[in-house]
Amino acid sequence: MPSSRLPELIARRGNVAEYPENTLPALRSALELGARHLGFDVQLSVDRQPVLLNDSSLLRVAGVDRNALEMTWNELAEIKVTDTDIGIPRLGQAVDLLASHPTTTAFVEIKRASLRTLGHEAVVRKVCEVLKPVARQCVLVSADFAAAHHVRQVSPYRIGWRLSEYTNTAALKCEALAPDYLFCDHQILTQSTSKLWRGPWRWVVYDVRTAKAALEVASRGARLVETSVIRDMLREFRKKSQAEA
Repeated sequence: MPSSRLPELIARRGNVAEYPENTLPALRSALELGARHLGFDVQLSVDRQPVLLNDSSLLRVAGVDRNALEMTWNELAEIKVTDTDIGIPRLGQAVDLLASHPTTTAFVEIKRASLRTLGHEAVVRKVCEVLKPVARQCVLVSADFAAAHHVRQVSPYRIGWRLSEYTNTAALKCEALAPDYLFCDHQILTQSTSKLWRGPWRWVVYDVRTAKAALEVASRGARLVETSVIRDMLREFRKKSQAEA
């Protein structure tokens, strides 16, 4: 396969092989390695300050048995990632980083826990507000169909929908939503080798960890892959490009 057919790479939660996920060091490192796309997650504190977190619980990332959605930003600012001096960043800090890298695209996932707790309208409004300085660089992503639809209705942001299943029902929803990007877990797609659904969207396949797997999903129609081993994947892609030059 020629190098021009290599999918683009998204650093999932930054360079998480070397730094804690969804932290500024992880995002900066991915950019320094040469990643042109970042993916990170957003939750809201109880006082509606967007922060970079995947889980609403702080137990996995910080060893603290508390719910971030029930804490103020000032309380969250005191929390450090387990065994590090790295804090949980505000979304505004990620915006500053993106502003200094204007060719970078950010896939910002709004997590369901915040949507359930604070409501779609409040969460979407706040996230859109904070991202406004770098709006053209951002894609708002959610596994929540209603949230993705709401973003489309009330804002100019590009949207992505993260599939939970690869079924005919999901395909019909995709046609109705017509997202700019459609995300799907690599493991869900391994049950078939057929071409991915055609539509106005660009496919993003995530949890891809080897160049071989990336090329396989690219041959089925994936334009981007999201990976948690960005250094290794960039190295493999560069080797392939040089070999085919």
